[in-house]
Amino acid sequence: MKKSILRYSTYGSITLGVLFAFGMLIGGSIDYSTSEIFGYASMIISLLFVFFGIKHFRDKENNGIVSFKKALQIGVLISLIVAIVFGIIDFIYVKFINPDFMTEYYAHSVEQFRTTLSEAEFQVKLEELESQKDLFMNPFLTFLVMTMTVFVLGFIISLISSLILQRKNQ
Repeated sequence: MKKSILRYSTYGSITLGVLFAFGMLIGGSIDYSTSEIFGYASMIISLLFVFFGIKHFRDKENNGIVSFKKALQIGVLISLIVAIVFGIIDFIYVKFINPDFMTEYYAHSVEQFRTTLSEAEFQVKLEELESQKDLFMNPFLTFLVMTMTVFVLGFIISLISSLILQRKNQ
């Protein structure tokens, strides 16, 4: 089990790193909305290795048998490792590679709200953003938020994969 978890979390982490690097290369030429979609797609693609890790364990290491509980355990551990790696990559990005990212994103968000909301709604949203600004400018909080985002997606993929791949002794 340990071998499958390490192998497939490494594959997922490498995939995530490559897609993150690709996103950085094209980042300047796409808008924030498209970039966000690309980011979530990268997370999901890298977490597909959860399915393959469970399948590999079932078919190659455990004689074609895996319980729901064991499959979920494998999927959650793969997801956790990939999530932590993503959090670290994102932390490095916002802390060292592009330290102005959060300020730029904040300014973009304010402008989006200004153009899409009424003046009264905009003022309420601006006050809300201002009250949260210090939190989101903190790279450690960004690490936690991104890690948890990937982990939650990974947990959902782990549940679905476990339901699909569970096979009891016959």
